[in-house]
Amino acid sequence: MIEGLVSVIMPTYNCGRFITETIASIQMQTYTNWEIEIVDDCSKDDTREIVEAMMAKDSRIHYYCLETNSGAAVARTEAMKRARGEYMAFCDSDDLWMPDKLEKQLKFMTDNGYVFSCTAYEQIDEESKSLNRVIKTVQKTDYNRLLLDCPVGNSSVMYNVDAMGKFEVPNIRKRNDDALWLQMLKKEKYIWGMPDVLMRYRIRSNSISSNKLKVIKYHWILYRDIEHLSVFRSLFHIGFWCFLKVFGIK
Repeated sequence: MIEGLVSVIMPTYNCGRFITETIASIQMQTYTNWEIEIVDDCSKDDTREIVEAMMAKDSRIHYYCLETNSGAAVARTEAMKRARGEYMAFCDSDDLWMPDKLEKQLKFMTDNGYVFSCTAYEQIDEESKSLNRVIKTVQKTDYNRLLLDCPVGNSSVMYNVDAMGKFEVPNIRKRNDDALWLQMLKKEKYIWGMPDVLMRYRIRSNSISSNKLKVIKYHWILYRDIEHLSVFRSLFHIGFWCFLKVFGIK
């Protein structure tokens, strides 16, 4: 029987509209040995009040607010520093988990001896309605495969901290989750994909990722400044990403 504590890493910024539902999806987990490390990047909405009200009823929820607005990467790193669990799982503050997400994923990892994994997921809109699109996993993703198109949903990832240690998230505003997985894949050869749909990813109209030109900029920073790829290879990966977007492949 699995008994290890799972620390849920949740950076947040102005997600008061969604965070109650997100936290509730974790509270409904069939696996109950978890904590949530919420780090607020100086939200200007009612995020703090909502989380503090939920904390008063559930001691497994922990909240910390950064002193200055610093970006999701800094917030995520701070949450990881505060985590105490044997495992870390990542959940953005507007995404949702299926009730058996932790239970099934932990079993998948322990049964197979995996220390780094992700799951399939479906897309939802701002009203939590399904967009009838499932993003499947790749059976195993290494560093080069992740560079190609990153078949990993952030809020589906879990890893064994005892086996891999803690990491610092590269400090870029967008694609910092991809940057983190790349750092981790330099230590662990594969992230293993679980075919079950265990997460719901919210598509929001005002997100940075909805602005394709900005995303291209952050891809360039990731490839050149953080991963130190050649200009040719960086342009190849950006071109491939644009191809996928133009033809609606991903």
